[in-house]
Amino acid sequence: MSTTTQGKVGIGQRLLDWVENVGNKLPEPFTLFLGLFIITGLVSTAMAMAGVSVTIPGDDETIAIKGLFTGEGLSWLTTTMGENYLGFPPLATVLPILLAVGVAEKSGMLAAAVRIAFGRSPRWLLPYAVGFVGVTGSIMSDSAFIIIPPLAALVFKAAGRHPMAGLIGGFAATGAGYSTSIVPTSLDALFAGITTSVMDTLPNTDFTAVNPVSNYYFNIASSIVLAIVAGFIIDRLIEPNMIRRGVPREYANAGAQGLAKEYRADNPYGESGSAGGGGAEDEDSEIRAELEPQEKRGLIWAVLAALLLTALILFSVLIPNSPWRNEDGGFLPESPLLSSIVFIVFAYFMLMGVVYGFAVRTVRSMNDLVRMMSQSIIDMMSFLILAFILGQFIALFNWTGIGSWIAVAGASGLEAIGLTGFAAVIGFMLLASVLNLFIISGSSMWTLMAAVFVPLFTLLGYEPAFIQAGFRVGDSATQVITPLNPYMIVLLGLVRRYEPSAGLGTVISRMFPFVIPFWLAWAALLAIWYFFDLPLGPGNGIFLN
Repeated sequence: MSTTTQGKVGIGQRLLDWVENVGNKLPEPFTLFLGLFIITGLVSTAMAMAGVSVTIPGDDETIAIKGLFTGEGLSWLTTTMGENYLGFPPLATVLPILLAVGVAEKSGMLAAAVRIAFGRSPRWLLPYAVGFVGVTGSIMSDSAFIIIPPLAALVFKAAGRHPMAGLIGGFAATGAGYSTSIVPTSLDALFAGITTSVMDTLPNTDFTAVNPVSNYYFNIASSIVLAIVAGFIIDRLIEPNMIRRGVPREYANAGAQGLAKEYRADNPYGESGSAGGGGAEDEDSEIRAELEPQEKRGLIWAVLAALLLTALILFSVLIPNSPWRNEDGGFLPESPLLSSIVFIVFAYFMLMGVVYGFAVRTVRSMNDLVRMMSQSIIDMMSFLILAFILGQFIALFNWTGIGSWIAVAGASGLEAIGLTGFAAVIGFMLLASVLNLFIISGSSMWTLMAAVFVPLFTLLGYEPAFIQAGFRVGDSATQVITPLNPYMIVLLGLVRRYEPSAGLGTVISRMFPFVIPFWLAWAALLAIWYFFDLPLGPGNGIFLN
């Protein structure tokens, strides 16, 4: 009896160990793309010496592959390195939004909005509120993994429900639905920049430009559907399972200590503590769902400011001869209004963060704003370093012509085996889900996949924005079951407050019920968009005209 049980445990553990071991053998992203850069340079040089060329379907021009390790290639590299870095499109879109989101986060506005969403939910609605807040939590970037799960646990306990269900559900919804949100985020800007940059592989191709709201309609529907799926799983599966297994309901408040310090209204910079710190006696650092009267007033003023900004934008764009209209007097498919999306997102987050900060006194002067924006840049420093090699890789891929060659060859291969419809998209999403087990960085994985698959599917007749939407489906669902997710360790520490003997395998097993339903629901939603040819966002459709 014990041997059989041990055998079953051993198989599961060996699977987890295999994922972890394979992932650990991958170099960190900078080294990975440096290696890919060198490999691309060697392959392109060999192809150039062999006289390989490619003709884009519908274009009479023949593109000859150029090699990096030639006189022309080395000259290109030495004269364009800075341009390749500073011209990396995500930098121009992500950084402005990041500055504004930093103010909204460090002032406490975002955390207060999350807390009021939990605190106002009735007992029966709590699982779905956790699902919705978790799925849209990417607005706070990686901070969502730290603030949402323990807060959900406390709210569940206060409502007389099992706190472990809130903890597990909050983390699963945040991770498995990370690539979507009800409002545009810096992630949308990041993906859009990468998607647009790789289209230089296909010169003279008529496609609709991709911007931070190119998947907005799809994202809204995804957020709602995935929130319902998450809530249903928490309510009907996770919580009953916790009760049936006899997992204790007692919640050690020390598990949440320190995690809230960064988001306290009187300590927006987290200077007095770090994640995991604090003790049960440190009442001031405990995460609370209830808002103080001052915080409520701050949110009211922030919402009023947002409404005023909305009225101003509507007046500016709806008046006759508005400078934000296109030459035809409209807004689609392109217009100055759509080109102003980064500014609009920046304005909303900055205005609401500043107004809230002044109301609750986390912002007292311009120095505070500068400090908050500086901290947000520091938090993104690893991405800024990674962006250097990502920009070089994409620029090399485009300049050599090897990306065009792969796209044409890949599209021809798929057509030869008859895999050109939605089945090909499903295969692409499955590949993204598998790679997501080993490459946790979304920007790294999308850079790698977009360089090949965006041009490839464009040649098959799909808009780049649609392929980006497909990537969203495959990118998130499996990141809650990979041991390489650094926030799994944070979750494990909280889970051990209930189950002291829990290990990483325990945490991953709790996540599994979310993965397949999330993936299938999201893929089904994309299928509806595909077969009914619905717009993904303002001016962005499924198929090329």
